[in-house]
Amino acid sequence: MMRVLEIKQQKLVVTQREVPSPLAYQVVIKVYAAGVNRPDVLQRQGLYPPPEGASDIPGLEVAGIIIAVGQAVTHWQCGATVCALVTGGAYADYCLASAVLCLPMPTGFTFVQAAALPETFFTVWSNLIDRARLAANETLLVHGGSSGIGTTAIQLATARGVKVLVTAGSEQKCQACLALGATAAINYRTHDFVTEVNRLTAGQGVDVILDMVGGDYLPRNLKCMAFDARLVLIALQSGTKAELNLLPVMLRRYTLTGSTLRGRSDDFKAQIAQHLYQQVWPLLSSGRLRPIIYTTLPLTAAQQAHELMESGVHIGKIILEIDHD
Repeated sequence: MMRVLEIKQQKLVVTQREVPSPLAYQVVIKVYAAGVNRPDVLQRQGLYPPPEGASDIPGLEVAGIIIAVGQAVTHWQCGATVCALVTGGAYADYCLASAVLCLPMPTGFTFVQAAALPETFFTVWSNLIDRARLAANETLLVHGGSSGIGTTAIQLATARGVKVLVTAGSEQKCQACLALGATAAINYRTHDFVTEVNRLTAGQGVDVILDMVGGDYLPRNLKCMAFDARLVLIALQSGTKAELNLLPVMLRRYTLTGSTLRGRSDDFKAQIAQHLYQQVWPLLSSGRLRPIIYTTLPLTAAQQAHELMESGVHIGKIILEIDHD
């Protein structure tokens, strides 16, 4: 048997289930750390049900040791230390993962550090590099720069020769973003980001915007985008609806897009995994990139971890540690 966290009346409750057995293409990971992400909070609140076939246990990323492999798995063996992107099931002692979505832990990384990687790096790569075609010498605006996604986007974009502007909700968060390599950080509580972005770009606007806010940010984003700019929506913290003047989209040749990752196929996500392993993992192993960990909490304090995320005070990732003693 193993401990798992089940959602009961929008609370996370420790219960017992049998340790899972892998299907042919899966591995079983003994979990030592699991990342906490906003989709987990939304799932607990009943606002983000897991995709068909996914575990009802929350949690989208783990780090640990492979203890069992499916009969079709040839490139992983028991005893390997990995991190993995999963569609659910991370808040547990043991977790099923698709073998193709497991990556080796970067050199020198702890389980806690490795568990902070999959969800944010898969998401940032898929949306900024694959969808938005972010290129060297362009300018990127990241809303929510101090979040797990934001701190990852700052570092990855900067490493690829991109100038990064961010918005954040406090001076402390702004300073943290600058320390990670952002060129400028705008406190959205005290400054209008449209005015500041246009000032910082001499009226030219930015080439790409990574937006996890949505709502009334959408028409404001259009006012600080360069010709041929791309806007990528990855979350909707301020709502699903916005009133939009479509004329600038046509005249300035904007591309408006968005995505979610959880429901995509393993084949789709496996392509991202290969790109990360080839182009990002060496930067992590060398220390050029690093996950920003705000705090760690035990698995049994997952409810507290969710409340911390909802408070918005954190900078970077919140990680659950799993004790197997």
